[in-house]
Amino acid sequence: MPEPMTDALIEWLKDPEHRALMEEELAATSVPPAPDSNGENRGRVDPRNRLNDMTGAEWVFFLNSLESTCYPTTGPEGYAHRIRRIHPSPKPPQLMARLIRFFTKQGEWVLDPFAGVGGTLLGCSISGRNGVGIELDTRYINAYTEACRETGLAPQTLLAGDARNVKSLVPDSPERYDFVLTDPPYGDLLSRARTGEALKKTGKAEATPFTDSGHDLGNLPREEFLTALQAIIADCRDLLKPRGHCVVFTKDLQPVDGAPNMLHAEIADRLARIPGLSFRGYRIWHDRTPRLYPFGYPYTFVANQLHQFILVFRREG
Repeated sequence: MPEPMTDALIEWLKDPEHRALMEEELAATSVPPAPDSNGENRGRVDPRNRLNDMTGAEWVFFLNSLESTCYPTTGPEGYAHRIRRIHPSPKPPQLMARLIRFFTKQGEWVLDPFAGVGGTLLGCSISGRNGVGIELDTRYINAYTEACRETGLAPQTLLAGDARNVKSLVPDSPERYDFVLTDPPYGDLLSRARTGEALKKTGKAEATPFTDSGHDLGNLPREEFLTALQAIIADCRDLLKPRGHCVVFTKDLQPVDGAPNMLHAEIADRLARIPGLSFRGYRIWHDRTPRLYPFGYPYTFVANQLHQFILVFRREG
């Protein structure tokens, strides 16, 4: 379902220069206005737009570098969160659908090599795209299947396997996919025992890794993790169509003495070294659902990390 026009976008369009620019762009096309799900006109889609099915106004709104959300976790809009929450970091299907709508057109193909409980695949079903995912843990695959049954959404293809074997696992030939959207592990963050503030927050000291598998990137030391992730995304680049995009979620770790732990910068730098893959920038997802905790009180500053980085890359050539 198309996103409604927000107050910020309305204010942007109140500026005469902005409105004139938008009207000039829309007047340049003879394409009929695009209907929304209720049959109402959303505006005109420029015939030069080969990336997505968005109007100019919808495109402008997406360019906001901050995505602040408060998606429900219960009821129909929770998309079976009670089932998907067995994963330590399930992504809201609505958020994934927003990204999918910007980087693809209706009916195109999306690949997720770290599918988890299927946030990307559910987003594909919501937005009318075709999805293929890979997941190491059969518990998460079963949870995705159950979530599809509960929500009534058409199941996409979710393959059991190691993302390192993405080329041999996914069906059909290279350069089939229009978009890669994935949320890999954030290094070995979850495989460490909880201490300090994390222990205070949860009351539990044991680690909560994605899986116990030695093949899981979430169980690797930092350098091994970065090397493995770079190789997997390089393989995904080969499966992308030219000028197709690859979007990777990541999150920074809390800094420690001698290490700022800005994981998003390390991943952006490492993936930007892949030949034929260019870094195009990032968005920040601010999740407003977690509670705030008085970390560090009354001694020192410790941030509540309520945001994640959405790193955007593109296959060139």
